Amino acid sequence: MTDTGTGRLGLPERPSLDGLEGKWAPRWQEEGTYTFDRSKERADVYAIDTPPPTVSGSLHIGHVFSYTHTDMVARFQRMRGKAVFYPMGFDDNGLPTERRVQNVFGVRCDPSLPYDPSWEPPATPPKEPESISRRNFVELCGRLTVEDEKQFEALWRRLGLSVDWGLTYTTIGETARAVSQRAFLANLAAGQAYTAEAPTLWDVGFRTAVAQAELEDRERAGAYHTLRFHGPDGPVEIDTTRPELLPACVALVRHPDDDRFAGLTSVRTPFFDVEVPVLAHPQANPGKGTGIAMVCTFGDLTDVTWWRDLHLDTRVVLGRDGRFLPDAPPGVPVAAYQGLAGLTVNAARAEMVRILRESGDLVGEPRPVKHPVKFYEKGDRPLEIVTSRQWFIRNGGRDPELRAQLLAKGRELRWTPESMRHRYDHWVGGLTGDWLISRQRFFGVAIPVWYGVDAAGNPDYDRLLVPDDAALPIDPSSDCPPGFTEEQRDVPGGFTADPDIMDTWATSSLTPQIVTGWSTDADLHARTYPMDLRPQGQEIIRTWLFSSVLRAGQLGGGLPWQRAVLSGWILDPDHKKISKSKDNAVETPLQLLEQYGSDAVRYWAALGRPGADLAFEPAQLKVGRRLATKLLNASRFALGLGAAEALRQPVTEPLDRAMLGRLAEVVVAATAAFEDYQHTDALQAVETFFWTFCDDYIELVKDRAYGSGPGADSARAALATGLSVLLRLFAPFLPFVAEEIWSWWRYGSVHRATWPTRYESTRVAPESDPSLLDLAGEALRQVRRAKSDRKLSMRTEVPLAEALGPAGMLDRLELIDGDFRAAARIGKLDLLRDRTPELVIACAF
Repeated sequence: MTDTGTGRLGLPERPSLDGLEGKWAPRWQEEGTYTFDRSKERADVYAIDTPPPTVSGSLHIGHVFSYTHTDMVARFQRMRGKAVFYPMGFDDNGLPTERRVQNVFGVRCDPSLPYDPSWEPPATPPKEPESISRRNFVELCGRLTVEDEKQFEALWRRLGLSVDWGLTYTTIGETARAVSQRAFLANLAAGQAYTAEAPTLWDVGFRTAVAQAELEDRERAGAYHTLRFHGPDGPVEIDTTRPELLPACVALVRHPDDDRFAGLTSVRTPFFDVEVPVLAHPQANPGKGTGIAMVCTFGDLTDVTWWRDLHLDTRVVLGRDGRFLPDAPPGVPVAAYQGLAGLTVNAARAEMVRILRESGDLVGEPRPVKHPVKFYEKGDRPLEIVTSRQWFIRNGGRDPELRAQLLAKGRELRWTPESMRHRYDHWVGGLTGDWLISRQRFFGVAIPVWYGVDAAGNPDYDRLLVPDDAALPIDPSSDCPPGFTEEQRDVPGGFTADPDIMDTWATSSLTPQIVTGWSTDADLHARTYPMDLRPQGQEIIRTWLFSSVLRAGQLGGGLPWQRAVLSGWILDPDHKKISKSKDNAVETPLQLLEQYGSDAVRYWAALGRPGADLAFEPAQLKVGRRLATKLLNASRFALGLGAAEALRQPVTEPLDRAMLGRLAEVVVAATAAFEDYQHTDALQAVETFFWTFCDDYIELVKDRAYGSGPGADSARAALATGLSVLLRLFAPFLPFVAEEIWSWWRYGSVHRATWPTRYESTRVAPESDPSLLDLAGEALRQVRRAKSDRKLSMRTEVPLAEALGPAGMLDRLELIDGDFRAAARIGKLDLLRDRTPELVIACAF
C-alpha cells in the first residue's frame, strides 16, 4: 500500500454524489479491494469477529449504526498496513427464522408426518396453518433464509461495508454445524456438557425450553389471593398470585427465625385436602405477605430452589402446551382435580378462585397488583416451568471456581467503553444455574448424539452414542451411529436419536472458531486467532459475549479476542430504543440510503460514540450530505487550480506551511482517537479542520494559486498535500466520495493507500506556525462581519483597512499580508501596533 504516483485522470464538469454507490461497490468487489491476504503472519493481521445479524425479516437503522462503527475500524486498520480479516456471517438458525417461515408461508411443523418431496407452499398462505413434516419445514426455512441473506448483503454493500464477501458464513452452514457439533462433543468428553431431567423454563407458545440469558421481565397485571390452609391449631393464611397451582403445592416455607410458625410442621391444602409439610428456608421473607409461602412444582424459579434444597415431592400439573394435564398429580384426589384438566392457565386460575370462594378458603377478594413476570425475550406468553430432559453446559452458575475464572477473563479483556465490563461482571455474578442449550425446535444444529434403547424399548440416557469426527456434521434423525443400521432405529437393542437442536447461541458463541478455521483450517486459524476485535451490542453481553468467552476457555483456555467494543442504542423520537421487536423503526435503511446517500448515513452513524445512545435525527443526515458535497466540490476546485501537478513542488509560503502544520496536528489527533476506538473524536477533528480548510485557507490562497511563480506553486503544492491527507482521513467515514475524488488524480484505491502521518506535512513544511492559520482566519472573519453588518456583498472592495493589535501579532499578520488582502479585497492595510490585547480590523468603505 503506497501513496506515491499521480495521474491526472480527468475532472468531472459537475461532480455529484448520486450514483457513487452503484459505481464503486461493484468495482471494489471486482478488484478485490477488501480481500484478506492470508499470506500475512499473525502480527500483521487485524481480525474482526463481526456480529452475524439474525436473518428474520429486515434490518433497521440500529444495525446500520453499529455495523458502520465496525467498518470504520476495519478501514483504518487496513490503511495502517494491516491485512484485515473481516468476514460477514448470517445467523439463520433458531426460533426467529422458524417464526418467520410460519408467518410467511402459513405452515407449522409436525415431526410425525412423513417427508413429501413434491410438496410446495401455496401461493397464498392459508388462514389455518398447514402441517408439514420436519424435513419439509427445514427445507422451507433454508429457502427463505437464502433470499433474506441476499437482501441483507445488498444493503451492506450499498452502505459500503468493507467486508471480504469471500469469507461469508451462515450459522446453519455445513462448516458452522461441524464446528458447533465438534465443540459440543469436546465439551461432552471433558465433562462440561451433560444431560439431565430437571425443571426448566418453558415457552408454551414456541414449545421449547429457554435459557437464563434469554429471559426478560415484563410488567404485567396480576392479583394477590389470600388462601386459607388448615393447620392442627387453626387456619394458616398465605398470599399467592398463582392460586391455580394449588394442586401442585408440595410444602409451605417459612424463615428459620420466624417464631410465628415455629411449632407448625404440616398443614392441609384448601379444597384438595392434601397434607404438605411446613419447612424452614433462609430465602423465605418473613416481611412479605403473610410471612409464609406456598411451594408449588413449579410456579417460579424460587419454587425450583426450595424444591431442590428441601428435597420436596413433585406434583406436576402443567403440560408443555400450557394447559393443565389430564391426570391428577400423585396424592391429589382425582375428583377434585378433574375440573381443571385441559384448562389454560388463565382459565384454571378463574376456576380455582371460584372454587375457593365457594368453599370459603379464599380470604377476602383478590387484590390487583402489577409485578414483573418472566418472558422469553422473543415470546409473547409468560414462561412456565416444566420438568423435561435437557442438555446443559457448565458455565459457573454452580461452580465458584469456574465463576472466578470467568470474572478474571472479563478483567483481562479490554473493553470500550470500560464501564461495560460491569455488565459482564454482574451477569457472571448472578448466574443461578448451568447454561441450558437444547431446544425443542426443528431448524438448527442438531445435538449430535444417540441413545441406546434397552430391551423394553426405552431410551437408556446413560448409554450415549457419539459420531466419528470425520462424519460431522450429522443429523441423528437421519444418520446412524457407528456400528448401527437404519433398521435398528427406535427398536429394542437398537438406538434412538436425540430429538433436539442446539440453542442458536450455542453455535453463535463459536463465531471466533468458525470464521478462523478452528478444527477445519489450521493455517488460517494460526494467522487470525485470537482475534483483535469483538464489536457488538450491549444488550447481548450476557449472551453472545459471555458465551463466547466461556466456550473459548473450554476449548483452548484463552480469550477469543483482545478487545470488545460495545455500541449504544438508536433512539426513536420518543427516546425509546429502536428495535425489530418494538416495531418502531422510523424509516428503513434503504430509504435513508436512497434519500441521503450512503456517506451521509455513515456520517450520522459516526456521531455515535461507543456505548452511548444516539437519537435518530434526519437533520444530521442532511449535515452529512452537505459535508460530502462540500468535499466533492472543494476537491474539484483545488484540483482545477492544478494542485495535482504541483504535488511535488516545495511549499515556501508561511500560510501554506501553517495550514500543513495544523493538518499534521489533526492527523495526530485523529490517529490517536482511532487507536483508542473513539471514531467520533477522529471525525470531529477532521471535520472541524476541513471547514477551516475550505472557508479560510482556500479563500485566502486561491488568488495566489491562480497565478504563477514560486508563490503559486507553493499554494498548489499545499492544496495537493492537504487534499491527499484529507481524503485519506475521511476515507473511513465517507468511503464513496473519498474514492471518487481519489480516482480523479491518483492511481489505485484510497482505501489501499497508507494512513497519513504527521511527517507527510512536516516534511513538506518543516518550519511552520499553525497559529498563523488561526490569525488569518480571525482577520478574514472580522472583515466578512463588517461587510455583512452593512449588508454588502463579500466581493465588495475595501479601500482601506486598519489592523490594531500587539506588535508580535501584527508582525505575524504581516507575513501573510498578501493572502489576507486578496481574500478580503482590501486595497490598503495599515498595521497599527499598540497595546490592544486582541486583533481588531477596522474597515473603511
